[in-house]
Amino acid sequence: MMKILFVIAVTMFSINSSSQTISFDKSNLEANGAYMSIEKMNDKKVVKIVKDSTQTGADLPTFVKIKNVDFKDGTIEVKVLSQLLKNAPASARGFIGIAFHIDPPNSKFEGIYLRPTNGRTEDQLRRNHSIQYFSYPDYDFDRLRKEANGVYESYADMGLNEWITMRIEVQGKQAKLFLNDNKQPSLIVNDLKLGDNVSGAIGLWVDIGTEGYFKDLKITKN
Repeated sequence: MMKILFVIAVTMFSINSSSQTISFDKSNLEANGAYMSIEKMNDKKVVKIVKDSTQTGADLPTFVKIKNVDFKDGTIEVKVLSQLLKNAPASARGFIGIAFHIDPPNSKFEGIYLRPTNGRTEDQLRRNHSIQYFSYPDYDFDRLRKEANGVYESYADMGLNEWITMRIEVQGKQAKLFLNDNKQPSLIVNDLKLGDNVSGAIGLWVDIGTEGYFKDLKITKN
């Protein structure tokens, strides 16, 4: 009897979850506030993204959106690599991450990103700001830091010019970020600002001074 119940439970989970590995092609990608190219790196197809220099300010909709994806709850997994542009300002941190729940006009979305240069600095305060959650347009990093210092940021070991696996698990108003093969989340957000009943597109996100690379995007919907 226990074996039968177990089989039923596994079958129900399989029916309610669907995984999709995204093949990067210009036909299914749409740049917004950013420049995009598809390149080969170590014989692997990757997407290279640089923020449009006319986009001034932080935490803006500067991403490459995946077409024909409507994501609500589930898991987003992707490998990211960040380099600094030659003309990157002193404030550049290698900003790179994922936007999700993007509405059709790109006017609202949630995001989690990394600051790879902070991961191994000798400045402990900067280390504490290695990972960031934000919600466009109302909750950028500056507002969240002022109103709830330390709640939407955390530390993790990371660096420039290395592949980092980001896995974001979203369920209702909660999002958890896992890095590489870590079994424990590096950041937990318990109150996604857009609420628990929203869905939308997924975007590959960068900010000022970053030459960002993305590969192996997998989306699992619950």
